[in-house]
Amino acid sequence: MSTRREFVFTALASVGAMAALPSCSFETSGDSYEIIADRTWRHGKVAAGDKAALLHELVRYATLAPSSHNTQCWKFRLEDGAISILPDLSRRCPAVDPDDHHLFVSLGCAAENMIQAALANGMMGHAGFDAAGGNALRVVLEPTSAVASPLFQAITERQSTRGEYDGQPLARQELELLEKAGTGNGIQVILLTERQAVEKVLEYVVQGNTAQMSDPAFVDELKNWIRFSGDEAVRTGDGVYAASSGNPPAPAWLGSLLFGLFFTPKSENDKYAKHVRSSAGIAIFVSDNPGPAQWLEVGRCYERFALQSAALGVRNAMLNQPVEVATLRPQFATFLGAGKRRPDLVVRFGRGPKLPSSLRRPVQAVLI
Repeated sequence: MSTRREFVFTALASVGAMAALPSCSFETSGDSYEIIADRTWRHGKVAAGDKAALLHELVRYATLAPSSHNTQCWKFRLEDGAISILPDLSRRCPAVDPDDHHLFVSLGCAAENMIQAALANGMMGHAGFDAAGGNALRVVLEPTSAVASPLFQAITERQSTRGEYDGQPLARQELELLEKAGTGNGIQVILLTERQAVEKVLEYVVQGNTAQMSDPAFVDELKNWIRFSGDEAVRTGDGVYAASSGNPPAPAWLGSLLFGLFFTPKSENDKYAKHVRSSAGIAIFVSDNPGPAQWLEVGRCYERFALQSAALGVRNAMLNQPVEVATLRPQFATFLGAGKRRPDLVVRFGRGPKLPSSLRRPVQAVLI
């Protein structure tokens, strides 16, 4: 998914001008970005026996999953003993995701969060793909003993951390846990930690990034989902907030201007080189079969990987350029030795500081 995109505020950062801009919502009281983020990324409690409240709470946990550009491309239908997760096609990203691969991966991520949260609340979730029902993923819920797993506890800590890591390797036992979490039905996760292999992945990232940034449709689509100020992020409840990418926030008009000036292939490629070389390794998710049902499973596998990472104090972020550029994907698959299987996601991981968390729309906004 493409939530890994950032841009450069070099000019403003060099003069410290952002500190004087009053439009950033961090400077306001009440519904500031920080307060809303704290309210968003929390564990909740539901009164025993309140089934309606529990269903809403499971949807809230599902919305804390990652999605491409933080589009939150999902809708939820509450049923008697089940919740269906459907694609919200009004939130598609056709330039970066023309076949809706990332969209369905996002739905799978939401489903995994929901299933982990259901178990913590005494419900076992069974997910099944419903092609006839609008390509929905239907999660049937049945009573069971409550188990708050480490993956559930990590839901509120997980984030796509788009900054530099500390460059230190992970322990073998940690890598084994990540590999186990990311493996699923028809899904393999390949972990690359040797520097030569990681540098080769970087070459593909640079090729893909250069191709994407030469596409005006891609750039326009990305810009449309960037929230340059905290106020703008609070107003929309979606998109990629500048500070979540390690950049100073700015009023929308100024951020848009700076984006056009400083978002260049060279600056982005230089940034990705620092990000990759500061990482402990790269994880590539590879699937056996094409199509939405398999992509939903990819999402579930990735979300378990991300939650296990968070439980270990490990950060992760997407580097999906090699799999998003259609002409580059077969070459990348050959490099991986994947044969005819599709490389779905490219993820870097390592330890590093947490950045401001992104926001989410309220539950009522995603219910149908």
